[in-house]
Amino acid sequence: MDNTIELEILGLTSNHTQSGSFTLVLGELEGGRRLPIVIGMFEAQAIAIEIEKIIPNRPMTHDLFKSFATGFGFSIERILISDMQEGVFFAKIICKNASKMVEIDARPSDAIAIAVRFDAPIFCTAKVMSEAAIEVNEDEEKSVSSKSSKSNRPVPSPKKPSDSLKDFSLEKLNQLLDKAIHNEDYEKAARIRDEINKRN
Repeated sequence: MDNTIELEILGLTSNHTQSGSFTLVLGELEGGRRLPIVIGMFEAQAIAIEIEKIIPNRPMTHDLFKSFATGFGFSIERILISDMQEGVFFAKIICKNASKMVEIDARPSDAIAIAVRFDAPIFCTAKVMSEAAIEVNEDEEKSVSSKSSKSNRPVPSPKKPSDSLKDFSLEKLNQLLDKAIHNEDYEKAARIRDEINKRN
């Protein structure tokens, strides 16, 4: 558990650049950083259904996992977003029963869909947070909150492809990152963050 940071789910937003995908935004419990992760529609639905406490007619895959684990006496201790390689996140589901503890490799989207069903905490390694998280200061948070309360319309994403980010200087990229965070466009912020990381 050393060098890990506890996160909470802040929201799910439709991804403007990849049809049928969503951006899951996680935030530090103690801190201002945000960790945006692009996930598929099925996993987004699985997370949203459990958060909203909607009971489907038949068990979904993650509900089946919970029934299976519970049936064999396993509980979920925590979820750990353990690594990021070339923009792809990796996670582990840490489970235990009366006699042993087991780590299962998983996609973060599946791991989080399972975490919400077990009410298990979500953690991330400090390394992944330092490489992939986006800093949001209190002024931006207040500005975003007041803007969100005035309008529920999503902020449109610029039409420029991510390749065009290569044309900007580091200074300009940092300005664009601040603007994306201010507009709560975490999906665009994640792309800018990745371009900045490539140059550092």
